[in-house]
Amino acid sequence: MLGSSRTSFEAARTALSERAPSDAGLSGELLQVSNALASASALRSALSDSGTETAARVALARSVFDGKISSAALEVVVDVAGRRWNSSTDLVDAVEALGFEAGLIAAEQAGRLDDVEDELFRVDRLVAGDDELRQTLSDPSVAAEARADLLDGLIGGQVDETTAGFVRQLVTNPRGRQLSEALAALVDQSARRREHLLARIKVAAPISADQEQRLVAVLGRIYNRDVDLQIEVDPDVLGGIVVRVGDEVIDGSVAQRLEDIRRKFGVSR
Repeated sequence: MLGSSRTSFEAARTALSERAPSDAGLSGELLQVSNALASASALRSALSDSGTETAARVALARSVFDGKISSAALEVVVDVAGRRWNSSTDLVDAVEALGFEAGLIAAEQAGRLDDVEDELFRVDRLVAGDDELRQTLSDPSVAAEARADLLDGLIGGQVDETTAGFVRQLVTNPRGRQLSEALAALVDQSARRREHLLARIKVAAPISADQEQRLVAVLGRIYNRDVDLQIEVDPDVLGGIVVRVGDEVIDGSVAQRLEDIRRKFGVSR
């Protein structure tokens, strides 16, 4: 989301946080609303039409969803309908993201936010490490519910209900997204709730707890923020370390240095 949509989403997210929803059911309701809007082009277009008076959009949202969802969920949807969006797709994405945010808030209030964040990362690694699973989950010829059931069978009972609900939403409603990218975005969203910066680390071999602590301290000084690490062992790195913080990449790996030398001397792989 860019421009007006980004501004509207941040305002809606702040409003949601100020309501401090403690009911985990709110998350599921908002995710269901986002899915309903995704399949109803006329409705989502009407709710996101900036040429229509705000009061009319709000009234439409109330008339459609009143009695079908809780009052807490309705207020969130009405709030979204009253804001300015660049496209109807942005409106759908915003409602979904607020559904995720509501789940994270509930997990935070229950003291489970760290667990959910770690589980999302582990699910991402599970999928990334299994080519057959990854291909099945991205195969449009496989029914969405069948894909979700497959993943449920692997993680069911081993993760928090919030994590399981998020993963099912992403698998059954990909909307053109790669699962790994969507999971990574959720981990970022979780880290933001704790006002921590998330650094994704790639190393050639496991590092010690002492090395992790030193890395946290160094990155904390660089970014002037508390930093969480997600460490992935990747033999292709060869040596050194690759750090990704948001869109910024600090690549100190042997593999990158070799690639730099190849480019400098025009040597092909």
